[in-house]
Amino acid sequence: MINTALREPAFPDAVITEAIRWTEQAGPLDDAQALRTAASRANDGHGRITERALHLGERLGLQSEMTRARQWAPWVLLALVALIVMAGLGLAGNVVGGGERHINVIVALVSLLGLHALTLLLWLIGLWLPAGSFGTASLGWIWLSLTARVAGGKRGQAPLLVRATTGLLTRARLLPWAFGLVSHGIWSLSFAVVLAAMLFALAFRSYTLSWETTILDPAFFVHAVQVLGWAPAQLGFPVPDAATVLSAAPGAAGQRTWAMWLTGCIVVYGLLPRLALVLLSAAVWRARRKALQPDWSEPYYRKLLTRFAALAPAAIVDADPGRTRGATPARLAPSELQDALFIIGFELPPDTPWPPTGMPPDAAQVLRIDGSAPARRTLLDQLAQARPRAVLLVCHAASSPDRGTERFLREVLAHCGECRVWLAEAAGDGASTRWIDWLRDTGLERIAASDRLDTALQGLVSTSTP
Repeated sequence: MINTALREPAFPDAVITEAIRWTEQAGPLDDAQALRTAASRANDGHGRITERALHLGERLGLQSEMTRARQWAPWVLLALVALIVMAGLGLAGNVVGGGERHINVIVALVSLLGLHALTLLLWLIGLWLPAGSFGTASLGWIWLSLTARVAGGKRGQAPLLVRATTGLLTRARLLPWAFGLVSHGIWSLSFAVVLAAMLFALAFRSYTLSWETTILDPAFFVHAVQVLGWAPAQLGFPVPDAATVLSAAPGAAGQRTWAMWLTGCIVVYGLLPRLALVLLSAAVWRARRKALQPDWSEPYYRKLLTRFAALAPAAIVDADPGRTRGATPARLAPSELQDALFIIGFELPPDTPWPPTGMPPDAAQVLRIDGSAPARRTLLDQLAQARPRAVLLVCHAASSPDRGTERFLREVLAHCGECRVWLAEAAGDGASTRWIDWLRDTGLERIAASDRLDTALQGLVSTSTP
């Protein structure tokens, strides 16, 4: 039975695994070789499912496209940052330029913080919505989509990889936090750039800062300035008093107070919330990233576990109860043997390549039998006539020897000088140890078994060469 102890894949491997699941919803892929490869490389159920997906993903080009996405991701992010920064500088045009050098502080504040406040509100709403309903109003989503499009082109697997990625993030309850980490980071950088440009302009140019209205009461602005300035004041930013706010032409000191009030509002209501959310998003990511795994309880994955369980070798069939170990046939006398080497593939899977790579060219016979009774009789007749000095039996390492295998080996020993077993396609899963123990328990310890071809052939090729 397959050990289903967890060996959780890394996030990129989990994305490939999920992408294969979505692919196979349209129809199963040809995975015979992938199943065998995965069964030989991993010892637990989840690991085997991941190995199978990686094998199929290579065939579909998923890994290569993901590699391209990683290469393009920083450049797409840089372009997005540049776009947002330029947009912020454009909105702050009254600060960094303008022929009249007159700044309406309220308009400048709304221009710099309006889009930020709207996107932040949408992100906060997304935290309370169902997991899959987080929309595309996030810079993180835009970055992911653009990266996938640039890396995959029009005919790539980008939609599949994006769907797998967002599905894993949704299941781990990380979708808004992952996109938020990117989005808040971009906004933080853009605010830092805008603040630097604005402070540079205020430091080396003379501006007139004021407010204007046609229909609002001046007292409204006095109150608004006091309320908005309370939080920046906690950090040491000055707040214009009522006289400064109501003054039509405040002096130099009043202009500095207005400039620092505007700067403080952008820092407190723009930069600091985004920086705080970057740290919070990073902390949530760190806490929940281990949950970025496929849902192994899905019927699709349970079916794969069942298929892997069917590939597991059955328990070795021991001798009948009460039966004593059979006697090992006596060796043929050297004078009865011919200097020949027979290599026999015995009950190998149909898709196993034959003859295997590395077979000695001077072997007298390189045969393959399916283990049926007629095939065995034909082979034993050949051995009885040839009486070879050595026989190398090639067996599938994952197969389980039984009483039929034991009978066949005894019959082969009766017609040759030496018999060895090479366990093909062994993957370090204890197959050779299992076979060696079985040979000893059945009284066939005279037959050496190895999972290495060069070890199995050692001493056989040289003496069989004319």
